[in-house]
Formats: sequence, C-alpha cells, structure tokens
Amino acid sequence: MIFSRKRAAGRHALDERATNLPEIEDAPSAPAEPARGPYDVTEAPAEVQRLDLGSLQIPAVPEVEVRVQADQQGVVQQVVLVHGQSALQLGVFAAPRSEGIWDEVREEIRQSLLADGAAAQEATGEYGTELHARVRTEDGLTDLRFVGIDGPRWMVRAVYQGAAATDPSAAGPLAHCLDGLVVDRGVEAKPVREGARHGRRSASGAPETPCPAYAGGCRRGSRPAAVASGASRPVWRG
Repeated sequence: MIFSRKRAAGRHALDERATNLPEIEDAPSAPAEPARGPYDVTEAPAEVQRLDLGSLQIPAVPEVEVRVQADQQGVVQQVVLVHGQSALQLGVFAAPRSEGIWDEVREEIRQSLLADGAAAQEATGEYGTELHARVRTEDGLTDLRFVGIDGPRWMVRAVYQGAAATDPSAAGPLAHCLDGLVVDRGVEAKPVREGARHGRRSASGAPETPCPAYAGGCRRGSRPAAVASGASRPVWRG
C-alpha cells in the first residue's frame, strides 16, 4: 500500500510556505516478517534447523524431545513435545480464508469439558484467550492449558500438560518451540476443521505418513483428550 507523507505538527511543523511543494509518495515495501510464530510456511525465517513432519515443522530446541504416537497400523495420531515434567501436544487444522475458528473451537471444548464434569475457565495468555482445565485421567487429576492460534487458512491448537499447564513461565523451551513452529497447510481445498496430515513429505508433496492432527479431533462434537503418556516413539531430541 502507498502512503502519502503527512505534514508534521507542533513546533516541528514545516514552514507553511513549503507546503505548496508536491507530496512525495513512498514506494511499496515488502510485507514485514512476523515477530514470532507459529509461522505460515510462506513467511517463516530461513536458516533455522527444524524437524519436518509435513504439516508441522518443529524448531530444534535443546533438551526438547519430539515424540509421535501411532495406532496399530503405524498411522501417527499425535505429535507431543516433552521437556522435563511438561508436555506440549500440537495439532493443526484447516480454517476458512475469511476468519479464524479458535473462538468457536474453544467454546465447544469448554462446553464438552463442563459436560464431563471437568473444571474449565478462560484466561488471557500470550496468544490471546486460553482455556485452562482440570480433567480426570487414569493417573488422577490432570491440568491442561489449551492455546489456539489462528493463521492464514489454518489454526494451531497447542495443549500444555504438567507444570507448564498451570505456570506459563515453566513452559520455557516448549514455548520456544511454539513460537518457532512452521505450518505447511498445503494448497489443496480442505473442509474446515479437518486435521492437517503429519509425516515427511514425498516427492509429490503429500505426507508419506498421514495422520489426524489431534487425538480429540477438532470437529463439532469431538471431545478433548489429555496428552497421552502411553506408548510413544521419540523421533527427535534437541
């Protein structure tokens, strides 16, 4: 967009006699790179080491382990980052071009949790409104912190568990991973809320190992799931 220079005001204003000069138009400038992620693949910083899982590219952060959880057919169901006593589950979903979906998704998660008798409340976080919940699992009561980030035709849903769920300052390296995350949604048309597929991309551009992005899903009526602590396969350690 081209903007005209505005005249200064106050004691720094130009002499009124100079205002008859033609206004100078600025040349169009390149779009500014986002200050932090998650980034769309078209605007991600270069020269950063990342683990490419197809729809998600995860930055290499020291002491963070990337785990994938697969079903019996080997299809990856979840991507979970682990650091110390905290975990971060990541999923990316298709969204409309015209608007974000996190507000709607967050309310549906809240209603689902309340229907299950879980405590859930909204709070303001670094990315806007989050959802904090306490759910009952096989290991007892578990705290979860749901974070949503709307991007161009995608939404990232991040779920913190462990110390980072109740104390954002404890997220540390996991938060750095989220800040540096890159989303490659692909160019094909997808139904809204459909989970993007993980797995290294083949020569055709499609992931070699397709999978839903989140165990609880993101479609209407699906129920949130705690970050699973069962069988997982480490694929990367920073």
